[in-house]
Amino acid sequence: MVVSGGLGVTVAVGVTVGAALDAGDEPLSDPEQATTTKPAIADDNNSFLIGFPFPRRDSSDPDGVMDENARMTDWQSITRRNARSVQTTIGWIFWDPGAVRRYEGLGLPEQFAGPLGYMAARSAPLAAAGPDAVIAAFGSISPMALRGLFGLLGDTRRFLEFWEARNEAVVAGLRDHAPDIIEPLEEFGPLLWPVVEQLPLVGRTFFAAHLGMQRTEDPLLSGWHAVNCLREWRGDTHWALVVANGLSHAEASILHNAWMGYEADWLPKSRGTSEADLSAGWAALTTRGLADAAGVNADGMALRRHIEQETDRLTSLPWQMLGEDRADWFAAAFEPPCEALLRRVDETAGPNYQPASRLHPNTH
Repeated sequence: MVVSGGLGVTVAVGVTVGAALDAGDEPLSDPEQATTTKPAIADDNNSFLIGFPFPRRDSSDPDGVMDENARMTDWQSITRRNARSVQTTIGWIFWDPGAVRRYEGLGLPEQFAGPLGYMAARSAPLAAAGPDAVIAAFGSISPMALRGLFGLLGDTRRFLEFWEARNEAVVAGLRDHAPDIIEPLEEFGPLLWPVVEQLPLVGRTFFAAHLGMQRTEDPLLSGWHAVNCLREWRGDTHWALVVANGLSHAEASILHNAWMGYEADWLPKSRGTSEADLSAGWAALTTRGLADAAGVNADGMALRRHIEQETDRLTSLPWQMLGEDRADWFAAAFEPPCEALLRRVDETAGPNYQPASRLHPNTH
């Protein structure tokens, strides 16, 4: 596949990632036999190949796994930095008053239109599979709230109405509140889609469902959806790590809350975690030695830090596929307008919301 992008490059993508390179798969008996077809990235003057073996842990580089052939590039740090802008490009819409008004127009009660509308719009690609599948994909959002949403809307086809309403609000909101992101999104979409299309699907259900949605011809909205797919791929990978470390949704939110330095139980409560699940979460963490009478302890903080570092390591693949120049361009082009969008979140929701976009001493 060859796609011409607005950044003066042509990307020819043909990717076959060997089973040994995908997180959670059994390694091949000979790792050198794992096959990777590399993408060609050609500019106006030359053409060259950039390799992107799936990131592996390296005993000589425990904190930042790098390409074997390009160890000077710290892909883990690049991924950590750009993940903030990926999240912010998408997450501001969850509390946007323009989106909330549209959700109210579709019949949601005023006092709950924001959170329920967000859940309905995001659930749309997977809604036909039913509430259990959506609960499994969301991870941290209240199962009771999601079941209530399905009961309220009835026909799962109604979720698509919220998808379309959200899309309208995205375009209007970006033009009103972050006009400097419009051109970068329009340019980035044609480069990002062929990369997103080649990312591993196994274990990444929410990402796969979003990837399968019909594409829009609007270049701004198309770029936004490409970034959203990147966000869902990281999210699915993160939740696989949470589960692999034996954590429930409540336990994960308790650890995340402590890691961010928020007031006690703020984050799980903001996600609708029930008192029963919250109590069970604290009990489980205490039994495992991750919390004590004073709260989450050093071992609990270390586990949360480990999960975040592993998330960065295992989601560096798309940035390697794009290449270091494109990854650096993304940071420079998206960070300023994303700061404006994060201020918008502060205004419409509050300064604790969207923790994945926030800088904090414990995140480094």
